[in-house]
Amino acid sequence: MPISDRENFLRTLEFRDPEWIPTWINFTAAARNKYKEALKEILLRHPTVFGDVAKATIDCHEYTGQDQEGYTTDNWGCVWRNVQGGILGQVVDPPIADWDALATYEAPDPLVNATTPVFGERDWDKIPKQIAAQKERGELTIGRGECLFDRLYYLRGFENLMIDFGTDAPQLPALIEMLTDYEMKLVNRWLEIGVDLMHFHTDIGTQQALMISPAKFRQYIKPMFKQIFHTCRQAGTHVYLSSDGHLLEIVNDLIECGVSMHDPQIGANTLAGIARAYKGKMAVKLDLDRQKLPFWSPTQIRSHIEEVVKSLGLPQGGLGIWAMLEADVPLENIEAIAWAMEEFRAYWWDGRGG
Repeated sequence: MPISDRENFLRTLEFRDPEWIPTWINFTAAARNKYKEALKEILLRHPTVFGDVAKATIDCHEYTGQDQEGYTTDNWGCVWRNVQGGILGQVVDPPIADWDALATYEAPDPLVNATTPVFGERDWDKIPKQIAAQKERGELTIGRGECLFDRLYYLRGFENLMIDFGTDAPQLPALIEMLTDYEMKLVNRWLEIGVDLMHFHTDIGTQQALMISPAKFRQYIKPMFKQIFHTCRQAGTHVYLSSDGHLLEIVNDLIECGVSMHDPQIGANTLAGIARAYKGKMAVKLDLDRQKLPFWSPTQIRSHIEEVVKSLGLPQGGLGIWAMLEADVPLENIEAIAWAMEEFRAYWWDGRGG
């Protein structure tokens, strides 16, 4: 009997000999709105990659929430500005830009239904029923944490936060403690419901290095990660950490904190660097070189994905491949990614692996 997508994914995370390499292709709202029916036709031609296309929302004529152009406010009181509809913008009015505001600031209650968190809505009246239905269908169940390190600079402002770390601002531990308490309440609710995987977002890298030194990371951020992620792992729930940029210097720290899977970017870390730091140690959801995908030919895209599999693939598992596509990626390149994912997803099992 063939195994399910859920079982294959868990085997990948746990290095338990999956039957294929999991693959994902996601699109920004701007990409979906640009291509509409033409994109849906590609989805229909590649059910192995895209699954049930009936679940895919392609028609996005009007952007809503944080996808819309202009200003929106999230559930933490951070004011965002989007200069282009369909692409998430940046915080332009952080609520704790002045440390004096910390004394009266109140974090939102994560156990109250939220309509404006940064990444989607949250309805605690519906979520337990949705998770139960997913379990009944044998699907992977995912709980959504919120932003971690990036929430700190949403609240303080990026430049302010960098100065805080550089000067060891005395208020910084209290800010981190507030965020940790919030996340722990949120995590414990998801664990009560029961999920296979907890997803967290925490952009902490630039193209060349961490935003703060590894020493500052270990002093201030690692204890928060360890408390939150160990709570998940002790409950039997895996941890997926989405974090852009160069993170090679702290991969071992992330493993120690309990991260099951991370999505390193080739452009910031290099394929060789990712192989050295992650291969056989922690599962990766490899983020294809998205800055080059709009400009490569379909042949170059195929070669890129083949090189990824040859460099990072192991028959024991540990490799997933992901493409997050913007509106500047041509349709022929979108389909080339799907073709290559289909071709190489079973690389180690069809006699071509090392």
